[in-house]
Amino acid sequence: MNWDDTRIFLAVARSGQFLAAAQRLGINHATVARRITALETSIASKLLDRRTTGCVLTEDGERFLEFAERMEAEMLNARTAIGGSSVELSGSVRIGAPDGFGVHFLAPKLVKLSDRFPALTLQLVPLHRSFSLSRREADIAITVGRPEQGRLISRSLVTYRLALYASRSYLERAGVPQSLEDLAQHRLVGYVEDLVYTPALNYSEEVMKGWHSSLECSSALAQTEAVRAGGGIGVLHSYIAAKDPDLVQILPETFLTRTYWLVYHESVKGLRRIRETCDFITEEVKRASSEF
Repeated sequence: MNWDDTRIFLAVARSGQFLAAAQRLGINHATVARRITALETSIASKLLDRRTTGCVLTEDGERFLEFAERMEAEMLNARTAIGGSSVELSGSVRIGAPDGFGVHFLAPKLVKLSDRFPALTLQLVPLHRSFSLSRREADIAITVGRPEQGRLISRSLVTYRLALYASRSYLERAGVPQSLEDLAQHRLVGYVEDLVYTPALNYSEEVMKGWHSSLECSSALAQTEAVRAGGGIGVLHSYIAAKDPDLVQILPETFLTRTYWLVYHESVKGLRRIRETCDFITEEVKRASSEF
């Protein structure tokens, strides 16, 4: 079995396309197809279903992916061990995170890590969605709640608070609600329900049964901006909203808590760039824990 063929297989498995894998590896599309065929021949098994829309792993392909990732991790570990700790930290680390945490908290912090390791490429993907670590949509993911499935390693980062907020202009215009029942008489801002990708984010109903939003936004930052603009009352992240002088917390006895988790695939646990990035994020969150 040729390691280069396995490396190409990993690129195809993670991108789902021969062309995308070829572009990532800097080789010809036809070369990718030829090397995958050679790999399948060498192990006497079909690993990928070629389709017009891309490639899908077969059952054997899913099994082989686990072995290939272990091989990749050992190759990288060997390079680090033989090169020694003096080897400059390089390569890329992609971090997937919820938009509120990713944009508001993590993006400015990563500048420090970039300064520390100038040869390291940091890719922050702050999107309101889940990330597949096995397919390398991200190397590290920040999740709301601990993942229950997969060969994943996770650590608790911080428990944060969500509460009800409105803009000063809205409260001057519509009045300040004195109870949860009063919310039914107000304009409410919430999530687009069918785009909530994890039950942990469906917290409007936890605040008030029958919550009906006049304005729905699919991201935490969009909701914050809508509430700031006077769009109504929303359940916002306190570590974001509390710093905004235009936002006022209402019904302070009503709040929710959630926990951010840092997660990565076990196949990359030995990579120094992953360890350094995970430790950096953990330390920055710990330093700012009072904000959450």
